[in-house]
Amino acid sequence: MKRGGFIGTALAVAAAAALPKGARGQELEQQIQDVLAQGDGTFGVFARTMATGPALYAINAYERFPCASTIKVLVMTTAFYAQERTPGALAERIRFDRGLLIGGSDYMQNVPDGERLRVADLIRPMILYSDNTAANMLMSHFGMDLINAVGVAAGMLDTHLARLFIDVPWKVHDLNVTTPYDMATLVYQIEYGAREGVPTIVQPQHCRRMIRLMLIQQDRDKIPAGLPPGTPVADKDGELDGTRNDVGIVEPFGDSPFILSIFTKGVGDYAGCLRTIRRVARLTYDSVAGSDL
Repeated sequence: MKRGGFIGTALAVAAAAALPKGARGQELEQQIQDVLAQGDGTFGVFARTMATGPALYAINAYERFPCASTIKVLVMTTAFYAQERTPGALAERIRFDRGLLIGGSDYMQNVPDGERLRVADLIRPMILYSDNTAANMLMSHFGMDLINAVGVAAGMLDTHLARLFIDVPWKVHDLNVTTPYDMATLVYQIEYGAREGVPTIVQPQHCRRMIRLMLIQQDRDKIPAGLPPGTPVADKDGELDGTRNDVGIVEPFGDSPFILSIFTKGVGDYAGCLRTIRRVARLTYDSVAGSDL
């Protein structure tokens, strides 16, 4: 599919999200607003099902927030996007330099200096363990221009990646930004491609591969923690000073999947922030499971 087709898909998502809500959708949005009003800091949330129609709710959904590690979903998507245009891109090898090792790299700190790892080998720790050095190696390999271009092709018009992950992110964390809507748009396309078997930002087999990785990522204390035990969630969270984010697909291979994107900034009470994220997730889950919103 050509880039214009990708953008057309994203615009269709935007048009659906702009439709007016029904009474039950308005009730859910009010419940979410009430929960967020009790939280610390600024929250931005966006939720939708896979059905054509309005979003379940959108609150500060178009406001920019620090990406934190949620941007790793876009980096992963870029790798598969590159593979489809240059077969063999996932097998290309990148040399590991221990001098570039940074915090939040529990996987890469055990890799020998000079090891040459395939792109595919780096995607896994970047998503499963949120390894920052693995992410940096991939971002440097593909380049910010390509990653940002893939974001634009996916309809992420307010997302911008400008720097690698560093050890002191609170000093420059506003350089990598996105919106709850943008990240929801990306994971919607991944789920839609996997579910319908059609090309979106990448081919369906790559959409399914990305979902399977996100289903087993190890940080489960945000959206997944608010849902009934055992609920499958393909998500990627992120944390910075003052920020706790998560974006994911709830029950991606089930009968009623939905997309949920929650971003924050200016947070001081992290425990309270996590409780708010979990409460939002559960309210949304209960509404989708119990009605035709």
